[in-house]
Amino acid sequence: MEGDPRVAEYPDTAATPALSSRFADSFRAFRHRNYRLFYAGQSLSLIGTWMQTVGQAWLVLEITDSKMALGVVTMLQFLPITILVLFAGVIADRVPKRDFLVLTQCLAMAQAFTLAALVFSGVVELWHVYILAAILGLSNAFDLPTRQSFAIEMVGRDDLVNAVSLNSGMFNGARLIGPAIGGFIIAAAGVKTVFLLNGISFIPIILSLTAMRTSELHTPDRREEPAHPLSELRDGIKYALRTPATLLIIIFVALIGTFGYNFTVMLPLITRYVLHEGSVALGFLTASVGFGAFVTALTLASRKHATRYQLFLGAAAFTCFLAGVALSQNLLLSMLLLVGLGAAGAVFGTTANTSIQIATPDHLRGRVVSLYMLLFAGSTPIGGYLTGLMAEHIGVQGSVGVLAAMCAIGVLSASAYYLTHRDAVQRTADASGNIPAVN
Repeated sequence: MEGDPRVAEYPDTAATPALSSRFADSFRAFRHRNYRLFYAGQSLSLIGTWMQTVGQAWLVLEITDSKMALGVVTMLQFLPITILVLFAGVIADRVPKRDFLVLTQCLAMAQAFTLAALVFSGVVELWHVYILAAILGLSNAFDLPTRQSFAIEMVGRDDLVNAVSLNSGMFNGARLIGPAIGGFIIAAAGVKTVFLLNGISFIPIILSLTAMRTSELHTPDRREEPAHPLSELRDGIKYALRTPATLLIIIFVALIGTFGYNFTVMLPLITRYVLHEGSVALGFLTASVGFGAFVTALTLASRKHATRYQLFLGAAAFTCFLAGVALSQNLLLSMLLLVGLGAAGAVFGTTANTSIQIATPDHLRGRVVSLYMLLFAGSTPIGGYLTGLMAEHIGVQGSVGVLAAMCAIGVLSASAYYLTHRDAVQRTADASGNIPAVN
């Protein structure tokens, strides 16, 4: 596996059965050694991250039994993304992404070990969790746009759709495994153990990043000397808002990212206050989302194009499943609805991510992706805080219903924009000028 990454590791698709060809297409990004290293290390790290996500939520509820406190922790964890992610995008377009990712992963590892030490020592208090959540958010603010825009450097433009789909499968596979394991570990060994294991899980991704061959990265050429950061930031935002293909995605993500994807904040509240279950059930509910998304992401990996049909279908289905979760009071039914929610979220998220990267020139990708991540993850302090506030005043189920209604507004707004700008969206769908045949 150490040879030239351009040498095919799969049989010639013209000489193999259709099933083998489809399998090869689904995993074609693995032809690249750097991507294989990244995938292996990141998979283990993400399992630990999802274990900690469940553990942190449960720890807050154990300390406070407060819906609002959970919303505040979520707000603090994502607030640095809101404040810094756009400037992080400027940095991502300037620095060697692999080296920078090593730094962000080291900071996240230190955060996990610190939280584990506090819980093991029995001195942990809510304000400790608040501060460490903010530190994790600081790491993620710089990690997210760098990691997202690093995909094309590992696999090249031709395999980007496949790599993004496989990344989505990796993320959601971890969401399937991590919470379920985390729930059992919390019940058997206490919440402190999941924090320790998460810290250890960062070691593989740090080692895999350092083992990459920089000569095999598809690093874009720098067009000119870097301008003032504010000027570079303005250029990225201007491109995103003036390009119809990217603006369509931004309209979607502005509402679905702010409100829809904050349903993860609600899962601990649904578990405790609607379903009246414990940490094991929380793990299974979170894993249900991951299962639906994981299977769907692997299906999407065999496709060569991200289409707008997928974008609209995923967003609409996500809204409907979220409304169903708002009405459910049964554990099994909630799990089934969350499987559908995860599947729809994977269709929407993978398509949106791929489409916005393809529609953006290489030298602007970090900045445009940072705007995308601001809306997708950086909006969580607003959505997370409002979600906790609503849960305190109108109940958990009513809050989820409001989130679904806001997603519906996002779908309708994006649909209206697309119907009035269809030709312009199609014309600007690919920064290289190659427009997918399927719309």
